[in-house]
Amino acid sequence: MPAATPYLCVDLDRLRRNVRVVAERAAAQQVALRPHVKTHKSPEIARLQLVHGAVGITVATIGEAELFARHGCEDVFIAYPLWLDERAAGRVRELTEKARVAFAVDSAAAAANAGRLLGRTPVEVLVEIDSGQHRTGATPEEAGAVATTAVRAGLEVRGVFTFPGHSYAPGAAESAARDEAAALAAARASVEAAGIEVRVVSGGSTPTSAHTDTSVVTELRPGVYVFGDAQQWELGTTTPDRIALSCRSTVISHSGGRAVLDAGSKVLGADRAGWSTGHGRLPAYPDARIVLLAENRAVVDMAGAPLPRLGTQVDVVPNHVCSAVNLVDDLWVEEAGALRAWPVAARGLNC
Repeated sequence: MPAATPYLCVDLDRLRRNVRVVAERAAAQQVALRPHVKTHKSPEIARLQLVHGAVGITVATIGEAELFARHGCEDVFIAYPLWLDERAAGRVRELTEKARVAFAVDSAAAAANAGRLLGRTPVEVLVEIDSGQHRTGATPEEAGAVATTAVRAGLEVRGVFTFPGHSYAPGAAESAARDEAAALAAARASVEAAGIEVRVVSGGSTPTSAHTDTSVVTELRPGVYVFGDAQQWELGTTTPDRIALSCRSTVISHSGGRAVLDAGSKVLGADRAGWSTGHGRLPAYPDARIVLLAENRAVVDMAGAPLPRLGTQVDVVPNHVCSAVNLVDDLWVEEAGALRAWPVAARGLNC
C-alpha cells in the first residue's frame, strides 16, 4: 500500500465494466477494437482488453510497442507517423520477430524512407489522414499517392486511419465523427483508385464513440474509455459513477476559506483545455472546482459545500488521465477494500 497521499487509484470493478461495455459495443457494431494503450501503459489492463476481444493494441511510440510485445501483445499498431533512421528501423525489424507490427506514414517522402529501410520485411503501414484536427496526416486526396509510394518501396499497405481529435470540445463529437467518416471514405477511394486494396479503415476516439459511422470505419482505437477523466465528464461522454481512476489526496489547509489538497500538477498533470471549468473534478463534491494548481498543491473552491476537515482524504479526477498516468510508477488497484500495485510499465517510453 502506498505510504502516503497523493497516489492514483483504480476502481477495478468500474475498469472492468468500461472495458466490457466498449468491447460489447464494438462486437455489436461488427467492427474491430484496437484500443490505444498509451492511456494506461499497463500490461495488466492490455491483457484485460485482449481477453474481451480486442484484435490488438495501439501505441504511440516504438518503445511502447517493444514493452507491450515483451508482455505478450502480438499485434501492435504504432499510430504515429514515424520518420525512421537506421537505429529506429532496426528496432522495428526486431519487433516483427515478436509481434505483427504496423505503423503510420503520412507523406510520400516518409513512405519512401520507410521502404528504403524496411521494404520486403513483415512490417505493414497505414496512411494517416487529417480529418480535421490539423495535427498530422495527409489529405484524403493524397492517400493514394502515399500508398503507391509505399508499395513501390516494398511496404505492405494495410489501409488508412485517422484520429478525430477535434472532437475534444463541447458539442463537437457528432460533427467530428462526420468529418472522420467523410475523410476516411475519400481516402479509401483514393487508395483503391490507385489499385491498392484497403483492408482496414481505422478511426474512433472516446468522445466520438457514440457517433462513429461504422458503415465506413472497420476498426476503432479509443483509449481514455478505460478510465474516463474530468475532460470526458465535462464533455458528457462519461459520468462520475463510471470514472475508474482518481487521485487520492489529503486536505492539508483551509487557507483563504478554500480546501487545499496535497495533489498538484506533479501527479494530476497540468493539462487544462480552454473550455474546462477547472484543473480537475471531485466526485464527492460535483460543484466544486480546482481553481489553482501548483506543483504540490491544488486549491479547491467548494462552491458552498462545507470544507472537508483537515486530514480528510478526497478523490480528484484528473483533467487528462493519459498525462496523469505517465507521472507515476504504479497505479494502486482497489478491490474488496484492499490496494495492490500495478506498475505503469510503459511510463516515459517517449521514443
